[in-house]
Amino acid sequence: MVKTESIFHHSEEFELESGSILPGFQLKYTTLGQLNKDKSNVVWVCHALTGSSDFTDWWKDFFTEGSPYDPRDYFIICANTLGGCYGSTGPLSINPKSGKNFFHDFPLVTNRDVVRAFDHLRVALGIDKVHSLIGGSLGGQQALEWAIQQPTVFQNLIAIACNAFHSPWGIAFNEAQRMAIAADATWKENDVRAGVEGMKAARAMGMISFRTYETFEETQSERENQKLDDFRASSYQRYQGQKLASRFNAYSYWLLTKMMDSHQVGRNRNSVVQALKQIQARTLVVGIDSDLLFPLREQKYLAHHIPGAQLNVIESLYGHDGFLVEFVKFKKLVNQFLRSPQKEQEVVLTESSSTDFDSLEDINL
Repeated sequence: MVKTESIFHHSEEFELESGSILPGFQLKYTTLGQLNKDKSNVVWVCHALTGSSDFTDWWKDFFTEGSPYDPRDYFIICANTLGGCYGSTGPLSINPKSGKNFFHDFPLVTNRDVVRAFDHLRVALGIDKVHSLIGGSLGGQQALEWAIQQPTVFQNLIAIACNAFHSPWGIAFNEAQRMAIAADATWKENDVRAGVEGMKAARAMGMISFRTYETFEETQSERENQKLDDFRASSYQRYQGQKLASRFNAYSYWLLTKMMDSHQVGRNRNSVVQALKQIQARTLVVGIDSDLLFPLREQKYLAHHIPGAQLNVIESLYGHDGFLVEFVKFKKLVNQFLRSPQKEQEVVLTESSSTDFDSLEDINL
């Protein structure tokens, strides 16, 4: 199937939840497959923190022939989040009012702002109904928010390793990362590379929350016991920091962690419970049993309060990153969900891991 990358332009002023105004915006989006005649085969994917619209890059094994969402049968679409750095309007974009990059002047953006922008794209494409809305981590937060904002649009919702509101624990992790960026002497500058060394340290901090003790024990243990310095775990952390620095910028990293922190579906909606009850989509909630950042109690809360939701738990050594790694398990539970009648239940998948530990280096959260 042919993959297409496109740009959507919204030329009107766009008021954000904070009260700030963007003088228009653009969204880069990627599609795979073809719309059927009645446009009933749309699968919309919301990416994770540092992901891009190209879901075939970071989730390629989930959208292949024979998968639950085979591109021969479905039209799959993903838009890069507002505030990102993969083609959508973000801090490195040119502010049309000043003719210069936004840099530090880019306003605070929330998940509600992001999904409102996505909804403009959906309407422009003439898509009235979405067969399945899927998102993990930050993308899962956005999927939940969108399903609340537009409850009649989505037939199925698959919310993975996410929550109804971000926890003090998660906010603390993100704040520690932003403190590392702010400690970089270049962060105050208006420059594309501002804060890059701080972001490397921030990413190393983040990796500890994405993985688990067991993951590092399995992948980064020393092969001999004579070392005094330069341990594998140390070089791995430096590698992850450099890897992110080669493809991302500190402005977007700062902004998107703030976006995650501000996630609260109950804001101005009476309560979190009342907000979740507005979801009409047939819902599958997926949790990872070893997730430190979005612990399983958060997915249990979602499944309890979303009407008729089904909870599935994946046992994994990979922690939060399990939703990007455990393709075989994830495919199996999605197939079960799509083929089974709606009912409340909990399923735990315990098969051996479907991915070699060495491949963890290439996972991009």
